[in-house]
Amino acid sequence: MKVLVVKLSSLGDVVHTFPALTDAMAAVPHLELDWAVEEAFAPVARLHPAVRRVIEVPLRRLLRKPVQALRGAEAAMVRAALQAERYEVVIDAQGLLKSAGVALLASGARHGFDRTSAREGLAAVSYHQRHHVPEVEHMAVRIRKLFAAALGYRLEGRAADSGLRPAPVAGAAPYLVYLHGTTWPTKTWTLAGWRALAERAGGQGQEVLLFSHGDGELARAEAIAEGLPQVRLLPPQTLETLAPVLAGAAGVVSVDTGLGHLAAAYGVATVGLYGPTNPRLTGLFGARAVELKARRACAPCEKATCRIAPETREGPPCLADHSAAEVWQALERLRS
Repeated sequence: MKVLVVKLSSLGDVVHTFPALTDAMAAVPHLELDWAVEEAFAPVARLHPAVRRVIEVPLRRLLRKPVQALRGAEAAMVRAALQAERYEVVIDAQGLLKSAGVALLASGARHGFDRTSAREGLAAVSYHQRHHVPEVEHMAVRIRKLFAAALGYRLEGRAADSGLRPAPVAGAAPYLVYLHGTTWPTKTWTLAGWRALAERAGGQGQEVLLFSHGDGELARAEAIAEGLPQVRLLPPQTLETLAPVLAGAAGVVSVDTGLGHLAAAYGVATVGLYGPTNPRLTGLFGARAVELKARRACAPCEKATCRIAPETREGPPCLADHSAAEVWQALERLRS
């Protein structure tokens, strides 16, 4: 059976699709599965063993000048790639107008969430088959149910499995990865918290790896590492080079960022620090992952600016409440 999956972004959403791919790989004989994904996340989509072909969609770039883009060579290449195969099933696992538009370009019976359970209800108008999967469970669970309904198999008795496996390097000393970078100021943890956590790792003879994207994250990484010999700053990384670093880690501590989801999918012991965002529906998904949630009544607020301390640029109160001792204990429990 030839199947096309449309799941364009974000990094966390892409990773949350993996358990459904594992289900389909086990349940559907002779599965040939292609994936249409935004070009930035193509390296992640390629990590799953069920994926035969990745169709890179430069949607963000095309949308900057949509009229010119529709007439340009890049759009033509995407259309050609989507139409190169006749699919028996096309699954829009995102439920947005943009993903529905991409699915429309492919040949095959289109499946997706129904109008009441899609993120953008109008997207459901374009599907041949609509499936009711209410937004009351984690997104990874909902996508598993969508795939099962679209491809005609049952989930009973199937454990969730990302299809990825941790890959420690033989002979390498254990190391931890601290994922400190994120898009919102309100998702950051305090510099003091990161440094105290690094000191605990050093006290047990473990190296801590940090990487950064952009000047702001680099400044924070340098401040965390200052005077701490156990902390090593990695050079600029791509998703291709970061994936094996995460897969080989002895543990990961992450703020709310996509790479934390990838670490959890690898089965690495992963602690997620959550404040303004709610992990119930889109949090870490993995057998060795745990989230430390905000304990304040104002959280989760889903805001990029803290209304209690709007001047705060690093570590809003709801995240500052998490102590290094608390985080370290959570990580140690996962690793034991």
